[in-house]
Amino acid sequence: MSKGNILIAGGSGFLGSYLCDYYVSQDYFVDCLDNLSTGSKNNVKHLLNNRLFSYTQHDVTKKLPKDISDKKYDFILNMASPASPPHYQRLAVETLEVGSQGTKNLLEKALKDKARFFHASTSEVYGDPDVHPQPESYKGSVNCYGPRSMYDEAKRYAEALIYVYHEKYGVNTTVARFFNTYGPRMDPHDGRVVSNLIVQAIKNKPLTIYGDGTQTRSFCYVDDLVNGIIKLIESNEHNPINLGNPGEFTINELAEKVLSLTGSKSKITYSPLPGDDPLQRKPVIEIAKKKLNWEPTIDLETGLQKTIEYFKNQSL
Repeated sequence: MSKGNILIAGGSGFLGSYLCDYYVSQDYFVDCLDNLSTGSKNNVKHLLNNRLFSYTQHDVTKKLPKDISDKKYDFILNMASPASPPHYQRLAVETLEVGSQGTKNLLEKALKDKARFFHASTSEVYGDPDVHPQPESYKGSVNCYGPRSMYDEAKRYAEALIYVYHEKYGVNTTVARFFNTYGPRMDPHDGRVVSNLIVQAIKNKPLTIYGDGTQTRSFCYVDDLVNGIIKLIESNEHNPINLGNPGEFTINELAEKVLSLTGSKSKITYSPLPGDDPLQRKPVIEIAKKKLNWEPTIDLETGLQKTIEYFKNQSL
């Protein structure tokens, strides 16, 4: 007998698959929906024969399948969206649709079921910030007409939609804003800086840094982030909360760590910085500390070592 039913949209993606693992391990029945536009069924293949897990290939911007719409859920997790620049720029319209219609479809299901609704948002809602580090109260500096706008604005619209469903219809919602997560199960070709540098280093190819490498990011290891997500879902919080590691590193520092940990002989090369690429990114996590009793525990070097070992065992 399961503890309850959980619907995870985007459940075979990098982060979604870890949440499938967790809730199956806690004796919940997990329905995983994914259209595989960027996710991989390999991320959940170890669950396919588990009696507590069901996988359905489906696009959440479309009407939910009958077996899903007929079932009552206790939790609905919206992890569905391309999340790296090459993917969301390639799937620009689809990214906007999943942030709008996809989110609305899942909110309607949460309203019907009286389910707790969790949404994966992003630090990209802050854009290229004028305030550093970024608290949840910062309203952002986002270009709504540019090469990253399809992702940034899809996530901002989704947050506005969630606010309306919570305030107007009483849906039990919560939102996490993620900051640069990395770890095993990342797509080695998804174009994110950690995977790019590690794959290039393992192959002894030149490490590509965009801009002069002095721009900063805060990197959160996947286990820490998943722990934070679970705490937020199980809390009574409704307002958006930052989940990320406040340790701040330049991209040059990240590249040097990757070279050191891989023992690679690769050289560093520099390319022009893409348009609207943020120059600084660091979360204020005081709310998460206070409300969720959460903060990251895995330092960048330890997390990179685990991620490098994972990539070494992949067909790159």
